[in-house]
Amino acid sequence: MTSVAEQRAAVTAAAAADPARHPRPSRPPLEGIRIADFCWMGVGAVATRLLADFGAEVIRIEDRNRLDMPRRLPIYKGGNARTYGEEDADPDPNKGGLFNNYNRNKLGITINMRDKRGRELCERLIRTSSVVTENFAPGVMERWGLTYDAVKELVPNVIMARMSGFGHSGPHAEFKSFGPVVQAVSGLSYISGLPGQEPSGWGMSYMDNMAAYYNAAALLMAIYHRNNTGEGTEIDVSAIEAGINLVGPVLLDVSVNGRKTRDRAYPTGNRLEFQEAAPHGVFPTRGDDRWIAISVFNQNEWQGLVAEMGSPAWAFEPRFATQADRYANQDALEEALAAFTRTRERYDLMHRLQARGVAASVVQNAEDLNEHDPQTAERGLFFEMDHPVIGPARFEGTPIRFSRLEQENWRSAPLLGEDNRYVTREILGLSEEQYETYAAEGVI
Repeated sequence: MTSVAEQRAAVTAAAAADPARHPRPSRPPLEGIRIADFCWMGVGAVATRLLADFGAEVIRIEDRNRLDMPRRLPIYKGGNARTYGEEDADPDPNKGGLFNNYNRNKLGITINMRDKRGRELCERLIRTSSVVTENFAPGVMERWGLTYDAVKELVPNVIMARMSGFGHSGPHAEFKSFGPVVQAVSGLSYISGLPGQEPSGWGMSYMDNMAAYYNAAALLMAIYHRNNTGEGTEIDVSAIEAGINLVGPVLLDVSVNGRKTRDRAYPTGNRLEFQEAAPHGVFPTRGDDRWIAISVFNQNEWQGLVAEMGSPAWAFEPRFATQADRYANQDALEEALAAFTRTRERYDLMHRLQARGVAASVVQNAEDLNEHDPQTAERGLFFEMDHPVIGPARFEGTPIRFSRLEQENWRSAPLLGEDNRYVTREILGLSEEQYETYAAEGVI
């Protein structure tokens, strides 16, 4: 009987031998860009995924002894699925749903950076690349001797993107961070939620993904600059500062008007201050935890909503006569409207209100987006891809369409070490004997 490790190694070997998963020529617009990618978690991996989607050859560098957290975390597909909070001492690193979602179209190798031969391999890989990316806590790349100045000696016009929570300078530069920390420190969490209540936060890792898009944009600008000038760039992205960018209007309100960002009237929750829309919020519908968003901006829309409600007597009370009246009496208005919406099926009500010219939309969950939303289905945002371990599965795609470029999802995320042979033999020039030795001695 083979061990679990042997079974996993056999699956990886079979995947590496599958012609359909072999590396192929890169594609426009990032054709010819090879990235030595040290990124992990989400904030770096999502950034390089965007570049991989559009033709960059991203070679992801991992450590077998310190697995990327998304390889270990739920969400899992299939009979052995588990959820957050259910510990697994030895999770299959190839089943992690987050990892597989973050790393499509990339190659993957494992290198032991604690071994001198591993660091040498890494430097050889950087020499063949033109971009280096990382999002470790500050100090990790320095311990490996891979500072920007050192990397420039390997590739004079290299682009090196460093992505961290607080940036690489300042009194907090050494602090570690994750999405929820970034959201809190940047001020985003403080302005979330309903007035008079504690902040609700922005979900688990909103800023991991948002900062990733800043990282990707910075990389593209640096590539554009190098194409025009031949010059390389060091990029230092602070996720905290990316978060502060999203607080801009609130910062302006505080600095210009001296407004408090938390009291009994602020944040406004689902209500809109400018213009005075009322009703403007989310309301319960039939079913468990089902909601609909409704916004009324003028008298015509109000009349459409009243007609759909069957013209109840309360809607004709003087306190709801004008838009200003309704805005001044939102508590009573929302209570009465919720009593109506609670009896209706959400999608049916959305369509009926839209037909009457009222802005309305179902509050959709993940299942709705993936399986029921006709717009995302038409755009093909979610697509199915085969994976050597979990089989066919649906993944989130890129929301970007170009008239003259085609985004291709040519391979699911790499299994752990799947491309070790290809990268070390075909790109770095190791002999078969060296490859076997390095594999046997844990260098790769």
